[in-house]
Amino acid sequence: MGSRASSPHDYLHMHVEQLRRRHQSLSELTYARDEDAKLETTRARLSNILKRHEDLKERLSRDSDKLIFERLQKEFEAARTAQTEEISIDDDEWNDGLLATIREKVHMEADRKVMANQVIYCLDGARIGIQYETFFAGEPCEIFHCVLESKSFLEKMTVIEHTLPFFLPIRELESDLLSSNAIKFIDHLEEILQAYIDRREQVRLIKELYGNQIGELFHSLPYNVIEFVLEDFECKVTVSIRYSDLLQTLPSQARVLAWPLRSSRRISTRSSSASAAQSVPFRLSYAEEALKTLCLPEAYADIVLDLPHALKRIFSSQDSD
Repeated sequence: MGSRASSPHDYLHMHVEQLRRRHQSLSELTYARDEDAKLETTRARLSNILKRHEDLKERLSRDSDKLIFERLQKEFEAARTAQTEEISIDDDEWNDGLLATIREKVHMEADRKVMANQVIYCLDGARIGIQYETFFAGEPCEIFHCVLESKSFLEKMTVIEHTLPFFLPIRELESDLLSSNAIKFIDHLEEILQAYIDRREQVRLIKELYGNQIGELFHSLPYNVIEFVLEDFECKVTVSIRYSDLLQTLPSQARVLAWPLRSSRRISTRSSSASAAQSVPFRLSYAEEALKTLCLPEAYADIVLDLPHALKRIFSSQDSD
């Protein structure tokens, strides 16, 4: 007997199976496009969050710190005017013995001590005021204040007020150093402040000079984590740098990756398997080395200058494989 004709049920089952396979095939073909769309949506949301974060940080700094800064600045200036004697010393003469003398003089209405980037004032109420002057590229940048209280010569000093950025570890330094080594506390705080200003101004400078080439830029509050994207090239380049210590002005870690764009002419002429292989990013070692040895604006200029040649070398090497 011949084979029995397919029933309507079998025909419907075959049709459904064909539709399912076609749908699966279409899903696989559009998977990468959908993932790209999701990534762009996520990136847009993240950029919006970062912008709001930056606005909030600037508003908090402008509104709250400004009032404290203006009041302390007036008090420090009044102390400067009221004091007639100035003691100028070398760095090797700056020690705990001298600070002990200053503390003793504070309670006797004595004078102030001046260093390269620090000015120490005797304020009313048995308080010691330190004014930190920071610099960038040899030019004055920003002034910060820190006020120490000394209720008596025998009691330890404490930080009662300051205009330092809230995210710097002043309370940790106070706990670790101020009672045991006040000079180290004052000097270490100056080093942290100056390094923070240096990192911050480096980022400000690359935004000012190369903002049209930078698509996205993120940084932590103390600028010890910095990430940005370059999109004005054949490849999208992501830069990520880390500072393991708040005293550093050059990164301890740098990662630079070049991501081939799927829409580029070079990749679109290849097969789908080759395109998938090309979508894997590759490291730019020369750029990582520049970031770890040069200040950020100089490193950026070197990276961009050699980028077309570096990409050409990498593509040529891959074509020969």
